[in-house]
Amino acid sequence: MIVAASSIQISKKVLRATVGVMFFLAGLTFASWASRIAGIQQKLGLSDTALGGILFTLPVGLMLSLPFSGWIITRIGSRKLLLFALPLYAVALAGLGFSETTLELIACLFCFGFTSNAVNISVNTQAVGAEKLYSKPIMASFHGLWSLAGFTGAAIGTLMIGKGIDPSVHFSLILLLVIIGVAVAFRYLQDDAGTVQSGPVFVMPDKSLMKLGAVAFCSMICEGAMFDWSVIYFKKVIHAENAWMAAGYTAFMSTMAGGRFVADWFSGRFGLKRTLQVSGSLTATGLMIAVFFPYLIPAICGFLLVGAGVSSVVPLVYSAAGRSKTMSTGVAIAAVSTIGFVGFLIGPPVIGFIAGAFSLRASFTLIAAMGVCVVIVSTKAKL
Repeated sequence: MIVAASSIQISKKVLRATVGVMFFLAGLTFASWASRIAGIQQKLGLSDTALGGILFTLPVGLMLSLPFSGWIITRIGSRKLLLFALPLYAVALAGLGFSETTLELIACLFCFGFTSNAVNISVNTQAVGAEKLYSKPIMASFHGLWSLAGFTGAAIGTLMIGKGIDPSVHFSLILLLVIIGVAVAFRYLQDDAGTVQSGPVFVMPDKSLMKLGAVAFCSMICEGAMFDWSVIYFKKVIHAENAWMAAGYTAFMSTMAGGRFVADWFSGRFGLKRTLQVSGSLTATGLMIAVFFPYLIPAICGFLLVGAGVSSVVPLVYSAAGRSKTMSTGVAIAAVSTIGFVGFLIGPPVIGFIAGAFSLRASFTLIAAMGVCVVIVSTKAKL
């Protein structure tokens, strides 16, 4: 099967590979920021509470971008939106590295959140289009590449920290890579300009989709906490040496990436409900191990379990939402993903406030409760 993309014809395999590259670049961009948060916090002299407040800027940017992203994608299509959004996402990343004041950091975080939503909508729209060409679900594999990029970004971040390389140089290199990747791959994406149906920016999901959204919300709070606070947790609670500060994040990303490549098989064998129950249990167990045994090896093992726990939730929830009989695939996925992504972004700043009021270990205990909520909601939901 071939697909029209601008003036060329591409095979579905080439399209799938190209969309996968876009997911990888998006994941690498976010992971690069996550791997250097502790260093930027130290550079600007921010307390945990101050950092938590500043991190709220990111979800603010994301939420304010929803009307714009929903409007623009119906006019120029996901292909052209991705062409502009992904490089601008990386530009905002570079800005974070060059920030010398709290105000500059806030401004760049707002832009980072704003562009991240545009990237999320456009790249997932491309993924939905690619999935329609196959007789089996492939969404989890795309998200697996995003997670693999997170693992790669964590490894690069660890190397940069170990070598004492400033975040501004680190992030500028990522920007260059993104620009090259988009320039090469853009022509092989599916040109859907004029085919994306216009409609409301956000549609309130029905009861079944709301439960899927709740599962995604709880799981992505855990995921967001791991991205933004795992390095800081290893620094302040585990007291890891500089070379090991990103070890927990790397462990988390490794099992998260691996888990997403087997999520479709596991769900097909044991069912969606059982898969989500196991996922929530692994997440809660892993976090509690890191809380009750704040030492290097136990914490790494705990973070491995957390990565395995959250790995399958989002792609499987997206896949289930795409089979909705009450609204179109794109609208259902957009509604559920919006609920989940809000959890992904509000979790980290909430962690900061709790850490400031009590302790970082106390905040991770609350995140463990979100894993329990995944078990409870998925048990009650009709899946």
